[in-house]
Amino acid sequence: MHLNFGYAKKMGGVCYLRFDDTNPEKEDMEYFNSIIDNVKWMGWEPWKITYSSHYFPKLYELAVELIKRDKAFVCHETKEQMQAGRRVEGQLEGRPSPWRNRPIEESLRLFEDMKKGKFAEGEAVLRMKGDMSSPNPNMRDLVAYRIKYVPHPIAGNEWCIYPSYDFTHCLIDSLEDITHSLCTLEFESRHESYNWLIDQLSLYRPVVWEYSRLNLTHTVLSKRKLIFLVKNGYVRGWDDPRMSTIYAFRRKGYTAEAINMFAEKIGVTRAPNMIPFSLLEQCCRLDLDPKVPRAMVVLRPLRVVLTNVTDTEEVTVPNQPPNYKDKGTHKVPLTRVVYIERTDFRTQDEKGYYGLAPGKQVLLKYAHNITCTDVVYDANNEVVEIKATLDRGSTTKVKGVLHWVAEGSHKVEIRLYDHLFKSENINDLGDNWVQDINPNSLEVIEGAMADVSLNNAAVGDKFQFERQGFFVVDKDSTPEKKVFNRTVTLKESKEKKTVVAPPKAAAAKSKK
Repeated sequence: MHLNFGYAKKMGGVCYLRFDDTNPEKEDMEYFNSIIDNVKWMGWEPWKITYSSHYFPKLYELAVELIKRDKAFVCHETKEQMQAGRRVEGQLEGRPSPWRNRPIEESLRLFEDMKKGKFAEGEAVLRMKGDMSSPNPNMRDLVAYRIKYVPHPIAGNEWCIYPSYDFTHCLIDSLEDITHSLCTLEFESRHESYNWLIDQLSLYRPVVWEYSRLNLTHTVLSKRKLIFLVKNGYVRGWDDPRMSTIYAFRRKGYTAEAINMFAEKIGVTRAPNMIPFSLLEQCCRLDLDPKVPRAMVVLRPLRVVLTNVTDTEEVTVPNQPPNYKDKGTHKVPLTRVVYIERTDFRTQDEKGYYGLAPGKQVLLKYAHNITCTDVVYDANNEVVEIKATLDRGSTTKVKGVLHWVAEGSHKVEIRLYDHLFKSENINDLGDNWVQDINPNSLEVIEGAMADVSLNNAAVGDKFQFERQGFFVVDKDSTPEKKVFNRTVTLKESKEKKTVVAPPKAAAAKSKK
């Protein structure tokens, strides 16, 4: 999206959003609408939204014209026979179909019979008469039309023959006056057949540029693999925040600005690449940090009783730190009982530790210093409560600054997401890629406590939890309990550094 829409915008052009809906068995309006929704969410406005199916009548006319020019023929080989003929073992050349040289008039009549439904599926196809001696298999008589008795979500039951992608894509590029058609390198071998078909029909030929696919560490971007993960229950759906779909990133709390920033930073190249996922996370931090309000949330609460406190005090908390423009403040109560992170207390103090310990003084952020005076244990010798004194007038500067919540704070569910896969390059694992799934990619914390500023948070609202990371309210939230997804941590994880091929200056413009 960023490359096509972005370069069209930079060059003063426009960009189509076109669906190559040539296979009725795999098309779905829900799928189309989700893509349209994601394109607009990403901030892009298509010049036109078109569908290959809108061009079916014109494509049929062009197929007839191709037959008349003796550059297409009706073939009765099976799919397996065609594949074997196009790639004959031990030979550089393909084996022509026995129907390749049938008379033009006969192919015209049979193609009309295909259109009228006089053949069963697989009994006949229309093939382009390319070059069976070409070293490029994609020049060896590709299929142009096949029979499918399946209703189309847009065209309905009007057609029982459907054009192939190889026949459709280049012709509609030409019909729509596309100036630059951009695609990934796996389509490079089809560049020759793309130009050949357009030239055989004496049509305008667009410019085609190929670039390398984006690869992210710890991630699969293959549609086939993503479908496998969803259908086999390894994730909770297409928008599971561990997935690499736009809907998943949206649910996890990523912004369109962060994703576009990432795409801008990595650029495009023809060289193989493996981009560290940490770069995408850093773009997310940079975008969210000045935007989202702060809040205090304790993930694993430890009860602290302030023994010398008898009343409740209102504490003023800034919505944003001072280095940003004034975003206002909010109030949180400081009660006799507060809760801190369990990991912020140790029974033995030590050098370099800034949390609370017996006899030690720390600051409750935005409030006052407290000093631990006693520790309460349960029958299993586990710490269940801390007793401390609050010093409202203390001016002592301490190194330990702890976030906290008051008694009566709402309990919330926190979902901490990690990489779905343990390995950096999943492509290196071959068929064993599923075995690399990280069993700890999701940790659910049920008993977290959130300060009162989050009481009215709505689905999609984003926050920075003090000392914890960036979070977003998930759609699974209910009036009784809010659910928060961690978008990204506050600091970059110590991911193994990956060598990334430097992106070359992109020469490509974009589609007209």
